[in-house]
Amino acid sequence: MQRKEKIESAVPATWSLRRGDCLDVLADVETSSIDLVYLDPPFNSGLRRQGRKGLTFDDRFVDVAAYRDFIGPRLVQAHRVLRSTGSILVHVDWRTSHHVRFLLDEIFGAESFVNHLVWSYGLGGSGPRSFARKHDDIFLYGRGPDYWFEVPLVPAKSVRLRGRMKKATDVIDIPSINNMAIERTGWPTQKPIELLKMLVNACCPPAGTVLDPTCGSGTTLVAAIESGRRAIGIDLSDEALGIAQKRLERACLDSDIKHPTQQSSRVRRSQPRGTSPLAQSA
Repeated sequence: MQRKEKIESAVPATWSLRRGDCLDVLADVETSSIDLVYLDPPFNSGLRRQGRKGLTFDDRFVDVAAYRDFIGPRLVQAHRVLRSTGSILVHVDWRTSHHVRFLLDEIFGAESFVNHLVWSYGLGGSGPRSFARKHDDIFLYGRGPDYWFEVPLVPAKSVRLRGRMKKATDVIDIPSINNMAIERTGWPTQKPIELLKMLVNACCPPAGTVLDPTCGSGTTLVAAIESGRRAIGIDLSDEALGIAQKRLERACLDSDIKHPTQQSSRVRRSQPRGTSPLAQSA
């Protein structure tokens, strides 16, 4: 039996980071305690993802069945920890979106489906026998019919409405992070803070708790803190958690939060068959 280590400050938690496979760590999260789960799992790209400064993670599975066996139990745990008014966002791409949608219908119920969001990130390669792929899929499901939601507003682009705000649609036009961006950390799958702030503000009530089970460099957590929410992040990668911790500490200073809480939990590191290390996300 492995020892679990936890470090806490004497003040109420603003954020926490936990090291381990999220399937193990989620088992310790209280039932019905989370307002929003944002899950950005491996995409089963068949690649070893490479970022800057030697940061990498393995995004390879034996086959589709292994991927489904991997993601399914984690969605079950996410369903358990959500409040009745909570919701989940699952961020995937064309490789696995159809498999994940089926699992979400099975675990959350098809009637709990809210939106299929398309993140149009503007970059991507093209091939001679297919359309260029320039978007990811983000599925929004409510835990129940009373899920919390506030429609985000975005700048209108039409000439008639120029200078005004309008309700956001299910197509989100936010560029991916370019290589020279100040916010870039070097983590290979980092998402833009603008995207995560929109999602957090829309799907988590003020002062609510956001959980990212595959937090990577911590963008979701930073978006939560800067939006007045609490944040919990889980990841297997020490490198990713180190980046996330520095970003969270900086975000707390910028937001005038003087006493963030850090938790460091060492949990059982067994991995389901056919999986790769769960270190992805924002």
